[in-house]
Amino acid sequence: MAAYILRRLLLIIPTLLGILTINFIIVQAAPGGPVEQTIAQLQGLDVGATARVGGTSSGDIASDGSQSNSGDSQSRGARGLDPELVRQIEELYGFDKPAHERYIEMLGSYLVFDFGKSLYSDKEVTDLIVEKLPVSISLGLWTTLLTYLISIPLGIRKAVRDGSSFDVWTSTAVIIGYAIPNFLFAILLIVLFAGGTYWDWFPLRGLTSSNFDELSLWGQIKDYFWHISLPVLASVIGSFATLTMLTKNSFLDEINKQYVLTARSKGLTENRVLYGHVFRNAMLLIIAGMPSALIGIFFTGSMLIEVIFSLDGLGLLGYESVINRDYPVIFGTLYIFTLLGLILKLISDITYLLVDPRIDFESREH
Repeated sequence: MAAYILRRLLLIIPTLLGILTINFIIVQAAPGGPVEQTIAQLQGLDVGATARVGGTSSGDIASDGSQSNSGDSQSRGARGLDPELVRQIEELYGFDKPAHERYIEMLGSYLVFDFGKSLYSDKEVTDLIVEKLPVSISLGLWTTLLTYLISIPLGIRKAVRDGSSFDVWTSTAVIIGYAIPNFLFAILLIVLFAGGTYWDWFPLRGLTSSNFDELSLWGQIKDYFWHISLPVLASVIGSFATLTMLTKNSFLDEINKQYVLTARSKGLTENRVLYGHVFRNAMLLIIAGMPSALIGIFFTGSMLIEVIFSLDGLGLLGYESVINRDYPVIFGTLYIFTLLGLILKLISDITYLLVDPRIDFESREH
C-alpha cells in the first residue's frame, strides 16, 4: 500500500505540469490580455467584468465631467499611444519577456508555492484565496452536508421500493431538479422569499448583516443561517439529483446479487441485510465520486449562486480573474485546486480499503 501511495504522489507532478502547460498555451493563444485591457482603458474602450454583467460601460456616465474625460480618452486613442508607454505597460505586467521565459519562471515560483500578486488588486494570490475562502467553504460545506443527508437515504429508499408510487413521484421530482439549473431556482427563491414581491423573509444579499459584530453569539449564529439559507437551498436543489440516482442504481445492482439472497435465507432482517452487507458494497461508487463532487461544490459549482446572492467567494473570484485576464490568480487557483483534487482522489482510493478490505491496489497492478 505504501508503494502505491508513493506512485500516486509521484504522478501528481506530471499531472500538474501537463494541466498548467495546456492552460498556459491556451491563455497565451487567446486574444486580449492585461496589456491590451490597460491600453483599451487608456483609450476609453474598456468594459469591466461587472459592467458586462450589468449592461453598462465605463463610457456611459451621467455627469458632464465624466463624459468629457471619456471624450479625451477617445481622442488619445485616435492619436495612438506612445510606444514607450506601451513598453512600460508590458514591463509592468511582465510581458516584456518571451512566453517560454515567463512559463519557466512561473513553474519555478510554483515549486515553492509563490503565486505572485494579482495584476489588479495588488494583493498576493494566496491572500486573495484566503480572503474569499470562508464564503465558499460556508456555501460548500452546508450544500455537501445536506446533499448527502438527503440523497443517500432517499436513494436507498427508492431502491428498496423500486417501481412503487413513491419511486415514481420522487423520480419525477429528482428529474425536475436535475433539468432546471440551480441559478434559476436561486432567482425563484429570491422572487418568492427575498424580493418583497411575495414574502420578505430572507435577506437579498451578503453572508452576514452589517451589524454582525455587534450581535451576541446566538444572534450571530441566527444571522449567519438567516443569510445562508437561500443560497444553500438553491445549491442543494440543483445538486442532489445525480447522487440520489447513483445511490439508487448502486443499491439495486447489489440487492439482486447472490450474497443478498443467501443472507436473507439465513434469516437476517431486512435492515441487517441492507445496512450490514449491501451498504458497504454499494457505497464504493459514491465514495469514488466524492472528490470531484467536493471540488465542484466547494470551488466551481457555486459561481452563479455567489453572483446572484452577492457572495464574495472563490467562484466570483475565478470568474472576475478570467474576464480581467488576471493570470496570476487564474493559474494560482488552478494549481491549488488541481492539487487538492488529486490529493482528494488519492484519499478516496485509501478510503476504498476502509470500506471494503478485499480491495488490494498492489495486486491489481501486477
